[in-house]
Amino acid sequence: MPSFSRRRMLATLAASPLALAMPSWAQGKEPLKIGFIYVSPIGDAGWTHQHDIARLAMEKNLAGRVTTKYVENVPEGVDAERVIRELAQSGNKLIFTTSFGYMNPTIKVAQQFPNTFFEHATGYKTARNVGTYNARFYEGRYLAGIVAGKMTKSNVAGYVAAFPIPEVVMGINAFTLGMRSVNPKAETKVVWVSTWFDPGRESEAANTLVAQGADVLTHHTDSTAVVQAAEAKKVYAVAYHSDMSKYGPNAQITAVTHVWDKYYTDRAKAVLDGLWKPDKVWGGIREGMIAMGPFGKTVGNDVRDLMKKAEAGIATGKLHPFQGPVKDNEGKERVATGQSLGDDALSKMDYYVEGVQGKLPAAK
Repeated sequence: MPSFSRRRMLATLAASPLALAMPSWAQGKEPLKIGFIYVSPIGDAGWTHQHDIARLAMEKNLAGRVTTKYVENVPEGVDAERVIRELAQSGNKLIFTTSFGYMNPTIKVAQQFPNTFFEHATGYKTARNVGTYNARFYEGRYLAGIVAGKMTKSNVAGYVAAFPIPEVVMGINAFTLGMRSVNPKAETKVVWVSTWFDPGRESEAANTLVAQGADVLTHHTDSTAVVQAAEAKKVYAVAYHSDMSKYGPNAQITAVTHVWDKYYTDRAKAVLDGLWKPDKVWGGIREGMIAMGPFGKTVGNDVRDLMKKAEAGIATGKLHPFQGPVKDNEGKERVATGQSLGDDALSKMDYYVEGVQGKLPAAK
């Protein structure tokens, strides 16, 4: 017998003026159709690759109960709205929209399809049929910064960044704070490329940073170009999204990786069981949504142990990457001694911390 929540969901679907008949997936007669929209090509590493790994894991975990469809390399904006609408029109009853710029299109389409469930990655707007999910990327960034701070010889790290939104800014800041926790002389230089995925521009930015003295590179962009540039220039690299060591076997010293597998399976199962509700999920090291990649062969045991100790501290809540005192790079106190930055403040971060060079451009 269906649970009370499931009976209530089925009754709601049946009573909806937009539902002509009870959906067959709700009756268990056919699989639940699930759609994904990706901002870049899937490839074999990077942001979209990690989401697609999770999609495939969900298919395996819920074999016979779900089918999936994805559309890759979809620009944020008008194209995204069109694709999201097409996914809904073609019968996908759960849709994952996996980039920050898909937020407003997701909300707009969700209003037009009230009996479809939407999950938006990295955004902050919700609705009765729209939930959001994110990972605490900054936790991994802080840990990677510890490794970078111990490995740098020039005391300069280079950061290739996409757009000056809070998610990216808090990563730059956490990385810098991690470096300076073990090396107070370390600084970060940032080059903004205004794109999530453009290997040519990412590579050019990486080379510029090396020319400016950076001997450790990292990135908040989707391709492997920065790690490849580091390998070519014989400097260190911290990979992002995925383990990219095959592209920089000598360069990569660690990686900050994203793990969406369990989340996607759990949310699909919630729809199948009639238990889905909009939520705001933000998981990190403790929840297994952020995991550190393998250490490079040049990273000594003392550095590894230092990072692992900090990782354990974050997992238990004893260490927060943004615990005071924290000043911005103009000397203003942002977090007082004995305090740590809350989620609301993190989500609105619009400044560089001490140690990041330059001025933060305005978000467009």
